[in-house]
Amino acid sequence: MTSETVPGAIERRAIDPIPESERHGRPAALFTLWFSANMQMTTVATGLVATALGLGLGSGLLAIVLGNVVGGLFMAYHAAQGPKLGIPQMIQSRAQFGVAGANLPVALVIVLYVGFFTLSAILGGEAAAALFGVSKAAGVVIVDALAFVLLAFGYDQIHRYERYVALVFLLVFGAVTIALLSRYHAMPAAPAKAASPAMVVLGISIFATWQITYAPYVADYSRYLPADTSFLRSSAHTYLGSVLASIWMMSLGLLAGLVANKAANADTTLFFAGLLGPGLRWLMLVVIMLGIVGANVLNLYGAAMSTGTILTAGGDTTLARAVLARGSALRIGVGAAIAVIGTALAVLASGSFVDGMTNFLLLLLYVFVPWTAINLTDFYLVRQGSYDIGAIYDPAGIYRRINWSTMAIYAVGILVEIPFMNAELYEGPIARALGGADISWLVGLAVSGALYFAVNRAGRGAAA
Repeated sequence: MTSETVPGAIERRAIDPIPESERHGRPAALFTLWFSANMQMTTVATGLVATALGLGLGSGLLAIVLGNVVGGLFMAYHAAQGPKLGIPQMIQSRAQFGVAGANLPVALVIVLYVGFFTLSAILGGEAAAALFGVSKAAGVVIVDALAFVLLAFGYDQIHRYERYVALVFLLVFGAVTIALLSRYHAMPAAPAKAASPAMVVLGISIFATWQITYAPYVADYSRYLPADTSFLRSSAHTYLGSVLASIWMMSLGLLAGLVANKAANADTTLFFAGLLGPGLRWLMLVVIMLGIVGANVLNLYGAAMSTGTILTAGGDTTLARAVLARGSALRIGVGAAIAVIGTALAVLASGSFVDGMTNFLLLLLYVFVPWTAINLTDFYLVRQGSYDIGAIYDPAGIYRRINWSTMAIYAVGILVEIPFMNAELYEGPIARALGGADISWLVGLAVSGALYFAVNRAGRGAAA
């Protein structure tokens, strides 16, 4: 038993490799972590997108299930990288992009972490405000403070938290599901309305990219597992936890949209708080808070790992040595900064800010599709899991400072998506010709992965 496995111990490592002597845990822990991380109101609010697209129960469920089932594959395959390499997810990108070149996708993912932290904090703040009878601003502070405390303890305590709340979520959301289904069946029968195939495809794309968005997080929470952990077990537990919870919560969002005639996530928190009746309203509010804490601690943790990746890109400098030697200080310091920024944004947020931030994040998701294709192609097809871990921290090593061929492939992967995109801020000409159907993520995955494999097929990796 290492110090990190003792209940209440503070994790002392951050972006440095985890030695085999400190490896511990079982792949089953990945199921409860990703299950709990998705059992929260941000996932539910995403399900409301189905009704906004004009989808009914059948077509909406089809889009939710297919999107998560397919998108979850790309997210879950990153889980095997953690035990094999023992390093955080985004620092592994240095093997493809170069030690400094990886700073581009790493910086973009930090923006993503801050954005999702802010939006989730707004929903959690509403629950805390209603539960404690305080202002929404105070509610946001309460929820974010809880997430920060959990972040300060680190990896093992995050896993413990997600494991403990998983059973609570299972029971309470089970009751919520029954309540929503009862309301739906009590509704007057509406005339059948054929769903637009283009909107079903667009919904599949949105729900698939929800899963792909988690790709930059995954190995952070599997890197302490023993190096001989089965690829299949680590990926399967991650996949099932994330996909099952997401389908469930998004389906509740779809049902809520149909029952309450909602096409937006305004007042979603308070609507769900009342589903179990006045006597149990407090319990639902507590569960909503717990879910937001479980999701937002992952945003803070990932932001800390990614910031550490950028700070050490210069190689063996005084700053890099300090970051590598003081993992807990990095995590707590960066986590505090991100929590303050995200809390301030959530407190100051207006309705237009929320809509703007949501649309911006949806647009930003497109840049992670080529990244995940490049990363997975490199790990499974080019290098087949074989890396020089020391070189990942050395700009003068085999992975070089910047891998320009990968940077070019990444740019091409983003550019080819543009004509196929259909987002609030932009609709590409091919998407328009397809009636609004968005298949950009499929194009981005295929082109980026194929190009990267073609350039690096000789196994020369970053030296290609």
